Amino acid sequence: MLPPVVDTAWLAERAGEPDLVIADVRWQHGQPDYGRAGFETARVAKAVRLDLERDLSDLSDLSRGRHPLPRPLDLVAALARAGIGQGTLVVVYDDQAGSVAARLWWLLRWLGQEGACALLDGGLQAWLARGLPAESGPAAAAAPHPRPLAPMARADLAATMSEVEREAGRGLLVLDARAAERYHGQIEPIDRRAGHIPGAVSAPYAQNLTTDAVPRFRTPAQLRATYQGLGVDVARGDASRVVCYCGSGVTSCHDLVALELAGARGARLYPGSWSEWVARHPEAGQPPPAA
Repeated sequence: MLPPVVDTAWLAERAGEPDLVIADVRWQHGQPDYGRAGFETARVAKAVRLDLERDLSDLSDLSRGRHPLPRPLDLVAALARAGIGQGTLVVVYDDQAGSVAARLWWLLRWLGQEGACALLDGGLQAWLARGLPAESGPAAAAAPHPRPLAPMARADLAATMSEVEREAGRGLLVLDARAAERYHGQIEPIDRRAGHIPGAVSAPYAQNLTTDAVPRFRTPAQLRATYQGLGVDVARGDASRVVCYCGSGVTSCHDLVALELAGARGARLYPGSWSEWVARHPEAGQPPPAA
């Protein structure tokens, strides 16, 4: 069973173990070739690539947000093609301090695989900075896993828009993982309206990280203090009345990882996030500020 986050030393010792898969999920908004190009330029040795939009989302109905959750059957098939199935442990990384990689961490929990996935702290930058084994160029196709995961998702880990509508700020603590400027409506580089869900509290995922050249997660004690200050019942380790969202249900998973590190368990994801909210509530927020 894996902790939520592992460091480069941990992975360097275990890379190559038969039941361990290293997954690269680099992605950049508006640059569809970013992940593949980066993967072929430099990657952790033996890593497989998973694409946020092709493998970890279902883009067939964008009224559910910019990155709707994939159908479980499609997700387990994509994972199996990458060599991930029953009995597999996964270490996932990106080049954005885990803000994209956290999506796979949460999706595996959603499939009932709690403890089967960890983020690589510091991501690709930390790995390369230590001079650890890396590869470049096109990768050989992964050997498909012969025993895919069961395509059954845990509905209890995801909050619906109707629940957030009813209860945000009224017993349900809704945390917004976007930058504070987006929460306050000062900027909106992506979505059709600026602002935030009424009753939500600003909790930018960047506050989970150190300010080092290669950002890593802050200590559990520091994270506990941060989330306690936002209203999470960290002393009891209870985050069952906490829901995290962002623009499209990706970077908000970073807050869910941080809450686990802080010892507050049970927080949920609102997958549709702000992009679904403004699609279903055209009056929400205000027009994005002029560039």
